[in-house]
Amino acid sequence: MMKIDVLTLFPAMFAGPLDESIIKRARDAGLLDLQLHQLRDWTHDRHKTVDDRPFGGGPGMLLKPEPIFEAVESLRREHTRVVLMSPSGRKFNQGIARELAQVEHLLLVTGHYEGFDERIREALAEDELSIGDYVLTNGALPAMVVIDAVARLLPGVLGDDTSSQDESFSAGMLEYPQYTRPAEFRGMKVPEVLVSGNHAEIAKWRAEHAKLRTKERRPDLL
Repeated sequence: MMKIDVLTLFPAMFAGPLDESIIKRARDAGLLDLQLHQLRDWTHDRHKTVDDRPFGGGPGMLLKPEPIFEAVESLRREHTRVVLMSPSGRKFNQGIARELAQVEHLLLVTGHYEGFDERIREALAEDELSIGDYVLTNGALPAMVVIDAVARLLPGVLGDDTSSQDESFSAGMLEYPQYTRPAEFRGMKVPEVLVSGNHAEIAKWRAEHAKLRTKERRPDLL
């Protein structure tokens, strides 16, 4: 069983996405232990302060080191990987999802305001991830994306473990076009090769069209 702890200022944001569908089934089946933690629980003043102004001036507020250090030190175990969700991290992709799916315990620390005091990066974080080149209100949504992508790779979560091997990005390319019944709909027909029963030709067609789709839509992957 994989354990994921999330340190956040907004635990209620996770309630819907992580209590439905595949993630819910993984949790119910005991394949994923997912716990949310309110960062303010590690503060010691009556205002539960987690942020302060940056030295040297500038807009916005930074997350203070004290509560995050205390929280991480209380949640971290022997095999924990501490990951900051931050726009300055490496860009998350399927390869990183597979990498994280091998970790026994993930501790995701979500940012807010103008980011983290740099000492948090230097002394606590073993990794730092971004889900794209755009700005979000806080790190809760990126953490949910990482959890979803990682959890579905855990053995037994999808039921058929080969399902995750044939998806977009799993082979470094986008997925080939897929069709289902009816074989003809409003004059649009399924390619004959897919209903031929010739598995070698089907595999060849899928490989060719996966490469073609990737070249057209995401040439950077090639």
